[in-house]
Amino acid sequence: MAFKKFTHSSEQLKPDTRFNSVLVSKFINSIMYQGKKSTATGTFYEAMEIISKRMKEEQPIEVFERAINNCRPNVEVRSKRVGGSNYQVPMPVNRKRQQSLAFRWIRDAARGKKGKPMAERLAQELLDAAKGEGTAVTTKDNVHRMAEANKAFAHFAW
Repeated sequence: MAFKKFTHSSEQLKPDTRFNSVLVSKFINSIMYQGKKSTATGTFYEAMEIISKRMKEEQPIEVFERAINNCRPNVEVRSKRVGGSNYQVPMPVNRKRQQSLAFRWIRDAARGKKGKPMAERLAQELLDAAKGEGTAVTTKDNVHRMAEANKAFAHFAW
């Protein structure tokens, strides 16, 4: 009897239909709410349309990828208990967690704004993040600042 090799679900994820990108598929899955993937897909593609109208000279997928890269944290702080005290220890972040944090911060920043449709809020947040501004990039900068402030406890890293 031959055993089937186990594969992770991320290896089996198919690229999206419009941009042929696995990164876009992962982001659509990230913004999906209550299992409504078609709604999430429509929202994302509508946001890309808005970006293409505002950024005429640039492809919207390039803006999206730059926004994700600008939101990826290199270090983060984690709590470590040493001798009865809790220390915020700066630690490097692996690639997969960097991507998931960037997705989460962009999604939460877009959801946090009110008064406009989600596609417009998402498009605005992606444009801001691509420029190095916006709530998601501010969150990344705050995480980096915390890690820098607690650099003295780096020797506690496990």
